Amino acid sequence: MKTTTWLIVATLLLTSVTLQARTDKSAKTPAQQLKERLAKLQKRGIMYGHHDDPFYGLGWEWEEGRSDTYALVGDYPGVMSFDLGGIEMGDDKNLDSVPFIRIREEIVKQHERGGIVTISWHLRNPLLGTTAWIESDAKAYDEALPYLRKIKQEDKVPAPHNTVKSILPGGSQHAKFLTWLQRVSDFLSTLKDSKGKPIPFIFRPWHEYNGGWFWWGKGRCTDDQFKQLWILTQDYINRTLSDVIVWSCSPNLGVVPQEFYSRWPGDERVDLLGLDAYQWGTEADYIAQCSADLDFLEDYAQQHGLLFAMTECGYKNSPDATWWSRVLRPMMDKHNLCYFLAWRNAQHEHFGCAPGLATADDFKQMAKWKTTLFVKDIKKVK
Repeated sequence: MKTTTWLIVATLLLTSVTLQARTDKSAKTPAQQLKERLAKLQKRGIMYGHHDDPFYGLGWEWEEGRSDTYALVGDYPGVMSFDLGGIEMGDDKNLDSVPFIRIREEIVKQHERGGIVTISWHLRNPLLGTTAWIESDAKAYDEALPYLRKIKQEDKVPAPHNTVKSILPGGSQHAKFLTWLQRVSDFLSTLKDSKGKPIPFIFRPWHEYNGGWFWWGKGRCTDDQFKQLWILTQDYINRTLSDVIVWSCSPNLGVVPQEFYSRWPGDERVDLLGLDAYQWGTEADYIAQCSADLDFLEDYAQQHGLLFAMTECGYKNSPDATWWSRVLRPMMDKHNLCYFLAWRNAQHEHFGCAPGLATADDFKQMAKWKTTLFVKDIKKVK
């Protein structure tokens, strides 16, 4: 009799613990689950990421099921990047002519194969009507250039070129910008798997804000205006999507600590701290600057409980056959990164690797390292 009683009690306790574990897991939002997954993966190695991987590559475009990464190593990137530039205009295709329908389809595929999704937004200039890049409008840039060379204080940028000010509350373009945010929210709300469950993703707006090439960057708005822009964007989109978004903030290579602190939107508003780090100059300069930035940002991320990644990287058109394993990877291996993401492989420029490139053998060797992670390496890590 006593044995039976103890069996019943033990069964009830085990059932209670099991139900509690299930309840605790189900109580977590998809965004919280994704953050925990990224933290686990960050301890295992570094995921390879690639922008627009399933849409086009070296010598091909728009072929269903094709991927430069898969063709090279027999697996998909652990992280795939997609961009929403153009969605704010109500366009059917983004700024690189990728249909938004295809973007949605590929996000679902990446999620269901066990991969991770990150999304950026190179939106147009709501004040000037130009692209995200200041240099894309020669007249506007020529007019602003004398000021940008002359002034050093960000709060003295001439009002006609202060797009950020115009979209904040009280600005002439504020209502338009709210419409744009709604269009972004509407699209992001459609990202659901085949069972109708929402897909969590990393969202990375307003990146490279310490450079001057985007209309939201350094010299284009004050520190306070940039922080207001981040808060406005986040609060608006989080009204309906807070449960699925991991927010990422990523300055560009050349981080100045005091400028970083001045423009930082707040630890409570960022989940993943990133660095966009391309090699444009000499190898020695790149290694020195990138190493310094990674040291500083990693320390900040660790001290403030943030995930850490190299959110964009590459060496345009692969001029160095051993760049991946000899230059980039040794720097990354000294830091606790969860992924590194190469930018797109387009017909006129490429940043990732592909079959036939001089870097192909070097990349394939790096892909074999246990700490280089692709989809097959991460799909069982939940």
